[in-house]
Amino acid sequence: MKLECTSCGLRLNSLHFKHEGLMNPKLTSICDICISRGLDPQDYDNKVIQDVAQVMLYGFLGKRTSSNQWKDREFLVKSDVRKRYEGFIQDYDGNEVALQQVKRSDFNEAIIASEDGEVNYVPGNNVDFAINMEKLGVPVDFSLNEVDYIDRERVRRKYNYRCQYCGRKGKSVDHKNPVSLSHDNSMDNLILSCSECNRIKSNMPYDLFIKLNNQLTNVNKKLVKYEDTLSNLKEQFQQAKRNLAAQVHLKGVVSDPELNAMRKQNKKLQDAIDSLESDYDALRQLRKSYFDNSWKLSQEDNSEII
Repeated sequence: MKLECTSCGLRLNSLHFKHEGLMNPKLTSICDICISRGLDPQDYDNKVIQDVAQVMLYGFLGKRTSSNQWKDREFLVKSDVRKRYEGFIQDYDGNEVALQQVKRSDFNEAIIASEDGEVNYVPGNNVDFAINMEKLGVPVDFSLNEVDYIDRERVRRKYNYRCQYCGRKGKSVDHKNPVSLSHDNSMDNLILSCSECNRIKSNMPYDLFIKLNNQLTNVNKKLVKYEDTLSNLKEQFQQAKRNLAAQVHLKGVVSDPELNAMRKQNKKLQDAIDSLESDYDALRQLRKSYFDNSWKLSQEDNSEII
């Protein structure tokens, strides 16, 4: 189930939902970035969010509808760059140092300036988060998080480039206790994780994250199996594409029975990859929701009602 903003098209997550106090949460039809533009949620329908709000007993801010169809809707963000913005927003949401230094309102304005072309830069998925922030005019001082290159490589080699939370491939050097709180860059406070676990853990206390993660042993094993299987299938697919290109070159024709048979096999392989990736993403999202909801419940359990 995709939770998407019906204005810009970006995928929503729980951090984008508007909450008016812990006792009166409300979900909106559009994301907080679009709300920062001055857009009114009441002008936009969003059947998926509307249904989620009803199931979770939350309020809903938006135009109510019975239709799931978004007919002929022009989104503010083009489809080819949405994932780049979504990844960047997730990086910000999960970075305690950035959250402390850059207000969400300023961050939203930087995103809007990029979306509207006022700043000639779109965040890159393979670009360091600090560089993306600087290019968008909201630089962050990461001096608290300074772990030199040698220590980072020591941690990566120590754990053989494997996430110590889920077991998948990883190279993110994570602070067990958030550096923004502990200011501890010692080796005892460093561990290796994948970027996904690093983002999910964010500023969650290490002991709580480990406790929750220990309940997901079988899920984590499945994630590793998905990752390994997808990696093998994608390697086979790339090799199959190279073989097909080589045969086309050698034969000097674009189509014949042998080439068409190769294409048919490649299509089956691509379909298998797409199906597996869909299942993999669904399990990843389910795991993330488990951590997010458990963390919120823990905070709610420790809060006081005045």
